[in-house]
Amino acid sequence: MVEKRYEWADGAKLEEHSRRKHKILREYVFDYLTVRCKLPQQERFRLAIVDGFAGGGRYQCGTPGSPLIFIEELRRATEAVNTQRAAQGLGAIEVECLLIFNDASRDAIELLKTHVAPLQADIAETCPKLHLRVEYLNEFFEKAYPKTRALLEQGRYRSVLFNLDQCGDSHVERDTIVDIMRTYPAAEIFYTFMISSLLAFLKKDQPDQLTARLDYLGLKTTDIGELNGVMSKNDWLGTAEKIVFDVFRRCAPYVSPFSINNPGGWRYWLIHFANACRARQVYNNILHDNATMQAHFGRSGLNMLSYDPRHDEGMLYLFDSDARASAKSQLLGDIPRLVTETGDAMPVMDFYESIYNVTPAHADDIHTAIIENPDLEVITPAGGERRKANTIGVNDVIKVKTQRSFFPMFLDAGADGKRRKR
Repeated sequence: MVEKRYEWADGAKLEEHSRRKHKILREYVFDYLTVRCKLPQQERFRLAIVDGFAGGGRYQCGTPGSPLIFIEELRRATEAVNTQRAAQGLGAIEVECLLIFNDASRDAIELLKTHVAPLQADIAETCPKLHLRVEYLNEFFEKAYPKTRALLEQGRYRSVLFNLDQCGDSHVERDTIVDIMRTYPAAEIFYTFMISSLLAFLKKDQPDQLTARLDYLGLKTTDIGELNGVMSKNDWLGTAEKIVFDVFRRCAPYVSPFSINNPGGWRYWLIHFANACRARQVYNNILHDNATMQAHFGRSGLNMLSYDPRHDEGMLYLFDSDARASAKSQLLGDIPRLVTETGDAMPVMDFYESIYNVTPAHADDIHTAIIENPDLEVITPAGGERRKANTIGVNDVIKVKTQRSFFPMFLDAGADGKRRKR
C-alpha cells in the first residue's frame, strides 16, 4: 500500500491523529519523570529517549513535534520535581538524558537540528539541573537500531523510552521490539501501527494477501478471517484489537493495544509496551485524563478482551465518565473473583502485576472497587485496615472477608450432600 510521508522541508501538516498522540505523549513524559524521581534519597536520575521517526521538529502550523515535546517536558518535569523537593526540604535532583533522534530523511534531520539547538542552549543556561546530550542518526530505523543500541550500551542506560511513530506498519520489526524490551530493564515503547493495512485488504476480500503483507508480525489467515463478516464498526474494532494484542502480547509483560479514536474512524493503534506494571498504571491514568482520545471495545473491568460478541458483552470504552462507571460495576465482581482464585489473600503488588495487562481501568476506580467491596478488606503491613481508597499501598494485602456475600468458590458437595472445603 502507498504510505503518506511528511515533507518537512515544505512544511508538514499536523494531522488530528498526530495531535492526539502528542498530547498523550507530552503528559506521559512529564508523569514518567515525576514518578521516577520520588525517592527522597535520590540525587540523580539517568534516562535515554529514542525517537526512531523524529521528523523535522515543527509542523507547518508551528506546533512542536515529538523531539521538541520530549525536550520541553523534560525541562518542565525537572523544574517541577525540584520545586516540590525544595518545598519538602530535600536536595535537588540532577536529570541526565541522552536523546537519540533518527529519521530516514536528511532534510528532516537538518531541519530538526535548527529547532533543537536553541532549546538545548537555553536549557544549559537557565535549567542547570537538566543535562541533555543529543545524537542524530539519518537512516531507516531498522538500520539505525544497531547504532542506537551501541550508544545506549556505551552509556549503560537502564531506563529507556522509545517513540516509534512509524508512517505505516512495516518499518519496525517485531523482533526489534522484543530485543528492546529484553535488553533494558526499565524499557518502554510507544509504537504506532496503522489500522489501514487491515482495512485496505479486507475491503478487497483478500485475507491471504493481507496475511502475506503482515507476515513479519506472525499473523495467520485464520486470524484475519475473524474480521471478515464482522459488520459492526465496534465489533470490528474489538476483533481487530484481539488480533493485534495476540500478536504483540509476547513482546513485553505489559501491552496496551488501544486505538486512537479519530472522529473520522480508527486509523492507528498507539500501542504501549512496558516491563513494569507501574508504567501501565500511569499510562491507563493518562488515557482517562484524555478521555475519548483512545478507544477500546470489550469488557471494562478485568479481562478486557474476554468477551463474546454474540452475547453482546462488549462495549465501546472511551476512557470517559460513562466508561468509568461501567468499569466500577464490573470491577466489584472481577476483583474478589481474582483474589479467590489464589486463596483468600493477595499482596497488592501481586494483584497489580496480575491485572495491568488485562484492564483499561483507572487506578482510582480499581482502588475504590476494592475499598467499597463488601467481600474484601485491605490489611496494612502493621495489621490495620485501610479505610480510604487513596491510601492503598503496594505493601498492603487484599483479604477476602470470612463472611462473604458471594457464594464461596472453594467449596464442594460431598457424598452426604453437605458443602465442604476441598
